[in-house]
Amino acid sequence: MSELNMDKIVSLAKRRGFVYPGSEIYGGLANTWDYGPLGVELLNNIKDSWRRKFIKERPENIELDSAILLNSKVWEASGHVGNFSDPLMDCKKCKSRIRADKHIEDWNEKNSTKLFPQKWAGEFTPSKDLFEFITSNKILCSKCGANDWTEPKAFNLMFKTEQGVIEGEGALIYLRPETAQGIFINFKNIQTTSRKKIPFGICQIGKSFRNEITPGNFIFRTREFEQMEMEFFCKPGTELEWFVFWKNFTYNWFLNIGINSENLRMRDHEKDELAFYSNATTDVEYRYPFGWGELCGIASRTDYDLKQHINLSGKDLSYFDESQKEKFVPFVIEPSLGVQRTALVILCDAYNEEIIGENDTRIVLKLHPALAPFKVAVLPLAKKLSEESYKLYMALLKEFGWNIDFDDVGSIGKRYRRHDEIGTPYCITFDFDSLEDKSVTVRDRDSMNQERIKIENLNNYLKDKFRF
Repeated sequence: MSELNMDKIVSLAKRRGFVYPGSEIYGGLANTWDYGPLGVELLNNIKDSWRRKFIKERPENIELDSAILLNSKVWEASGHVGNFSDPLMDCKKCKSRIRADKHIEDWNEKNSTKLFPQKWAGEFTPSKDLFEFITSNKILCSKCGANDWTEPKAFNLMFKTEQGVIEGEGALIYLRPETAQGIFINFKNIQTTSRKKIPFGICQIGKSFRNEITPGNFIFRTREFEQMEMEFFCKPGTELEWFVFWKNFTYNWFLNIGINSENLRMRDHEKDELAFYSNATTDVEYRYPFGWGELCGIASRTDYDLKQHINLSGKDLSYFDESQKEKFVPFVIEPSLGVQRTALVILCDAYNEEIIGENDTRIVLKLHPALAPFKVAVLPLAKKLSEESYKLYMALLKEFGWNIDFDDVGSIGKRYRRHDEIGTPYCITFDFDSLEDKSVTVRDRDSMNQERIKIENLNNYLKDKFRF
């Protein structure tokens, strides 16, 4: 099998309707992507799986959908207005622009080192710290090998807009760069109305926006993205125990949806690497075609966020423990996952090229059944059988409510290959014998084995196959 590269993933994604370039008919818009019919199904299945595992199967957790546009004071309190920026440096020799902190991370990865600035805080304020660190450690330009840089300049990552009816006279507001702050400012509302007792989690799936200066690698880093986040509120002193629990829980979720453990690893942040508000952080990393990179992060954020909002808003966001007669500001554990980045990992991990015979190659997406855009496809062997096989298709839709495909265009071999490429676990072929023996042929995507099943037994057969 040839080596996987991003070009193959991008090609498959467009060819089969997972992801298209944004605004393509007008020449595109850099780093924007539209999700086609299969892409929408894949994203929805990812979110459904996350919601089931983190909320439905965890009765202590509940869900929120907060606004994208928030009062600007939210971002003042969180530190985003003053500190949420990328440190950009230019190589004086080749004029390439890099993000200073990311350049250090890439250097560490390439050279198996663990260099971190002593004042590393996870956020950047304009200073000479990173510039001096890069030059003194001789971290060279990856393009030309020079060590001659301009000093870093701060590039704010938040998208600005106005709220108001008259252009130029509206109030300055921001598109949210994360969903987490919507959870923090609603902590008291949710705790009071739901009557939840600590420990409990508030989960949210929603869009976020970051004016990234170095987006790229397809949908790995984009300016518009969706997050699946949880803020798990716990009693101070118990946070590290919960941190270990949720980082393992998150890692195991990736395994449960079929990600190969050989392509996953957990990387604990060094003390000097931690954000100033965190006392423990772990990244789950994946081996992408372009190398190891972050998949998601799990952070112990202490009580920083709630205290920031208490200080600026003047509102009491503490928790009173009735059993202990004790009042405190909860500590927080945050598993934060990107929906689109998870989709990219799933596509990369499921992609396979198999040699069939001497001169044939089969491309197959070995998706976990829970994630597959189509669970089943009904394929009449010939056009003459379309009417009868369509009745079977409609009966399956009514029975299961799954996304099921009906495909009667082209040769049966080409239809099998199409569904291999889009990851459909089972294809049901309705042939001329089906009219007489009331049976169909079920083809397994991964093994290509075929099994003859009575139509009256088909529902139970499929139910058994899709126990996940």
